[in-house]
Amino acid sequence: MPASSPYAPTGEALDLSGQSALVTGANQGIGREIALTLAAHGARVAINYPDPATRPEALDAFGTGAVAVQGDVGSTAEIARLFEEVDRAFDRLDILVNNAGIFPRASVFELDEVTWDRVLAVNLKGTFFCSQQAARRMSARRSGAIVNIASESAIVPDVVGAHYCASKAGIVALTKCFAKALAPHSVRVNAVAPGMTDTAQPRHGYSEEQIAARGAANPTGRIATSADVARAVLYLISPMSEYVTGQTLFVTGGEVMVP
Repeated sequence: MPASSPYAPTGEALDLSGQSALVTGANQGIGREIALTLAAHGARVAINYPDPATRPEALDAFGTGAVAVQGDVGSTAEIARLFEEVDRAFDRLDILVNNAGIFPRASVFELDEVTWDRVLAVNLKGTFFCSQQAARRMSARRSGAIVNIASESAIVPDVVGAHYCASKAGIVALTKCFAKALAPHSVRVNAVAPGMTDTAQPRHGYSEEQIAARGAANPTGRIATSADVARAVLYLISPMSEYVTGQTLFVTGGEVMVP
């Protein structure tokens, strides 16, 4: 390996010391795992949670300097306040992971306007306006990485998730728009699109038998874990992907293959 290479030698851990990250919806599931993974590599992490009832406990698990920041990303006013709190906690923002998302199931025959609006507000509007806030900060410093959590549902239809599919397809499009706008400012924007993941979320719509069947049908013989998704995020915020922007990385175990 050339001496000038910016990449760590094989076996050397990625060091995020001195970097600060915000992970939305990090109080549970994939978001929590992403936050733990970033913290394990030395980042200071802001753990976003939507309301007082979901405030995470044991912040020391997220490393030195971790803070909990409440804010409903479906509200632009709360997003603005959320970023102000992050500014007070950290002197800089290097990493944003837009993970917050909701998926109340409803068929196309039953889906109402309130549910549609709420899903699009949290999943899509929240991703846009959090990215906008981060973009202003990162572009001024000419450094940073944004990773949006999309879903295989961006391209795989779900008869009880038209609103969710639309929001995740929108996230893929937003990722490309922000990537093109921010590339001249040395800020990279990518997305991770997981398949079914072993968290509480699929259990709101599927039985354990159905989840097991999905895993058995996957080419790998299992569904994703939160760690699978977190490692993909880690790659996209690391120097290893410094020439990668505007891309969506599908983490589906080969269930979805995008040309």
